[in-house]
Amino acid sequence: MWDLVINLLASAIAGAAVWLTQFALRRRRLHRMRTFFGLAAGATCVFFVSRHASSPHPQSVHRSDMGALLEVAVIARDCGSVPRIASFEDAPTGPGELTEFSVGGPTFNPRTGSHLRRTLPGVAIVKDGERPLTLVVGGQSYVCEPGTSEYVLLAKVFGPGGGRPVFLLCGQTALSNQAGARHLRAQYQQLAREHGNRPFALLLRVVDTDAYGPTLVEVVADVTADASRHPLPEQQPSATA
Repeated sequence: MWDLVINLLASAIAGAAVWLTQFALRRRRLHRMRTFFGLAAGATCVFFVSRHASSPHPQSVHRSDMGALLEVAVIARDCGSVPRIASFEDAPTGPGELTEFSVGGPTFNPRTGSHLRRTLPGVAIVKDGERPLTLVVGGQSYVCEPGTSEYVLLAKVFGPGGGRPVFLLCGQTALSNQAGARHLRAQYQQLAREHGNRPFALLLRVVDTDAYGPTLVEVVADVTADASRHPLPEQQPSATA
């Protein structure tokens, strides 16, 4: 009888130790996630998203951009934060006031354009007639091949006064925006290890999108240095940006 009591007590202690260890690991993981994204329990974060390029309705959003919003909404939910989608008619918030996710390029998302001009002047989106968009970083051009090879810039930047981070998902297509959001959600732990709470800019390539959608993503390069510098005169894009 005494042996049975001792065994039960030992099992209870072992079970409690395992539970406490798992609880501590979950808390530690959650703390790191909240620190990387600048989020807190109950805090509001804001989403800015591109208008649908071919829709006549000014508030219409492409379904792939909605997929990107769902990806970042999962990040907010896991951190216990409250997401809010900003309307284009809303009074704007200043950079650093709230954690921000800005989805889409500057052509149809003016918020992204403002962030690029102020924090990543070495980045430009070039439209040359009917040709697909070209992403230019530090004078290097990355041409979109729809259905085969599409590029997206994934960046974390801060306003002039610091504060909460801004995450930019600046892709050549709505599908590449969604791929960048998926990569951010899946790889945030590695990004946190590599960059900590510092700004960064990564160039990603989404391959075989006709066959696999936004699932196959390759990291082309860390372009933080080139994206953060003003381009030299000979590096200025020649087409309309």
